[in-house]
Amino acid sequence: MSFLDHLEELRWRLVRIAIAIVIVATILFFFQEWIMNNIFLSMSNKQFISFRLMCEYFNVCITEIPVRFQSQEMSGQFSYALMTSIMGGIVLSFPFIFYQIWAFVEPGLKLKEKKAAKGIVFWVSILFFLGILFGYFLVAPLCVQFFGAYQISGKIENIFTVNSYMSTILSTVFYSGLLFLLPVISYIFASLGIITPDFLRKYRRHAIVAVLIVAAVITPPDVISQILVSIPILLLYEIGILVAARVYKRRLKEETQG
Repeated sequence: MSFLDHLEELRWRLVRIAIAIVIVATILFFFQEWIMNNIFLSMSNKQFISFRLMCEYFNVCITEIPVRFQSQEMSGQFSYALMTSIMGGIVLSFPFIFYQIWAFVEPGLKLKEKKAAKGIVFWVSILFFLGILFGYFLVAPLCVQFFGAYQISGKIENIFTVNSYMSTILSTVFYSGLLFLLPVISYIFASLGIITPDFLRKYRRHAIVAVLIVAAVITPPDVISQILVSIPILLLYEIGILVAARVYKRRLKEETQG
């Protein structure tokens, strides 16, 4: 294919991605009230499923979160209904989006690279949705509970804008989804020779400290909450090391045979 043909193919794949996002976002927009009340605002209630499970199984019970919400701009609620719909469209359409990107990149790969990346759309989608669930049911609720209940003075009341509240939740959940792609990133960087398993092992202690600091910041000041957030992230790092080690061994074998 010529350069212009590649551009034309890329354009149509981007068009397909945009159409998929718009379709899903439009459907979500018609259910905005239910979505806002039951998916997002419910996190500020101590009866939220994550808080109930933590109380029942780990004896970490959340008290009532003293927080109220407001919209200070004329178009504030509409703007966030629109943004929430678009973000939901991106998340729910992620497998299709990644497939379109991969379908554009795959023809330029060598046969060995294609075989090594077999099933990548499935695994990337699974990891992404696991990260979304992790962010929604654990990280985001703990952020809401901590910042909603924190008061520097009893004379200051927490009245969050819908902009601040939704930005925190959406960014936390979405970035958690991307964080769970760490094993895939390790695979790609190891395949390109950018990182090695020894490099990841060398900086393991630094990664553990960084994860513990992040967990301490976003969770309530109790050990159990910090462990619940830290363990999955550290497991992902260890999986990334195993993936990088496997790729590194395969590269050495190919170089030896070559």
